[in-house]
Amino acid sequence: MPRPSNTPAAPASPGPGSTVDQWLAYLEAIHPKEIDLGLDRVLLVLRKLFPRKPSARIITVAGTNGKGSAVAAVETLLRAAGRRTGAYTSPHLQNYNERVRLDGTDISDQALIRAFEAVEKARGRVSLSYFEFGTLAAFVAFAEAGVQDWILEVGLGGRLDAVNTLDADFVILTSVDIDHVAFLGDNREVIGFEKAGVLRPGIPAVYADIDPPSSVLQQVAAQKVGLTMLNRDYTLSDPDSAEDEPGHLLLRYRGETVRIPDGPLPVNSVAAAVVAIRRLEPDVAIETVEKALRGLRVPGRFEQLGRDPAVYVDVGHNPHAATWLAGRLNRLKRAGVRIHGVYGALSDKDVEGVAAALGGVVDAWYLGGLSVPRGLSAQALEARLATVALPEVTAFPTVTEALQAALSRAGATDLVIAFGSFFTVAEARDYLAVPSGSLAAISS
Repeated sequence: MPRPSNTPAAPASPGPGSTVDQWLAYLEAIHPKEIDLGLDRVLLVLRKLFPRKPSARIITVAGTNGKGSAVAAVETLLRAAGRRTGAYTSPHLQNYNERVRLDGTDISDQALIRAFEAVEKARGRVSLSYFEFGTLAAFVAFAEAGVQDWILEVGLGGRLDAVNTLDADFVILTSVDIDHVAFLGDNREVIGFEKAGVLRPGIPAVYADIDPPSSVLQQVAAQKVGLTMLNRDYTLSDPDSAEDEPGHLLLRYRGETVRIPDGPLPVNSVAAAVVAIRRLEPDVAIETVEKALRGLRVPGRFEQLGRDPAVYVDVGHNPHAATWLAGRLNRLKRAGVRIHGVYGALSDKDVEGVAAALGGVVDAWYLGGLSVPRGLSAQALEARLATVALPEVTAFPTVTEALQAALSRAGATDLVIAFGSFFTVAEARDYLAVPSGSLAAISS
């Protein structure tokens, strides 16, 4: 008689009629690690799904911050040019389907499940993480839909990210700064090396920030990448005259001038997307580009959810993003306006650095606990922030309770900002009844 095994049985694959939620629960259970960087396992399955490189054009977006905004801008501009697009981003805010967009619309449950089923059939005994499985499913969905351009946001780093199993035809590097230290390293040079791993020999690329690390430039030179750089090959400047359209900056590139919105999205990411379109679709009229950008918004990216008091949310979760957010808030701060900050964060983030970046802008802090993997309780967050001089700090068990308190104490002319994590923003959007995948009725 065989001896009983202490090894838990592998979870059963979802059968016919299973829901997206059942599939997601399965994806969470089939791999021992939440994050498991490396391409070998993913490539084994990819080659079964796609014996040859897909015929679509692959546009890969990597960087520390601003990736989601760059993807949204490229997607919007390509669609304005008449192209059919598939966009893959992560993480999602409220609904997994947000991660996979077909021609600007979140994927349907039926199409997503078909993609999951295809990956499950192809993987056999190969173990895939939640992100790896989902990335391959996005590829399957794009191929099934027959879209012309695949716009892929790297999940973590670049070199060893599942997105990087496909060779990019064009790359946008948005920025290089400190985040995910345990996986990517603790300085810009080593992080830059990881992010530059998405480059391929001879392809065009754009770097959206100033001062790229030498590790990025070394990869560019070694692979003879045609890199377009901010302040070298294109510039951003204020309007030439007071008569020019307010709230815009002027992008100058190859003798052309394009007006781009100075917010709410990171302007460097939007500018890089415009440069990409001038390279990929040079015949598109500048007027078409400018019109497409006017209404560009991304849920959770400095998104306004209410007025009187003004309520904003932002997914920024590292010091680099917090510095950008502080700049946006400073523009809205004036005499008599208090800024109430609702902050929830994950334990592996530089919460001290985030708080320091916003400490001179936020007048009252409402710390909310996150009951998610790696989430910090409000008490743990408060303890970590004890070394940062912050005004009026109060802790609450949840982000919802912290937001309720901020709203009750804010005056009609004040501003409330919820930030620090996708989970923080998702909880705020849920509380304020903003549907998944949509923008709030009030936006700025």
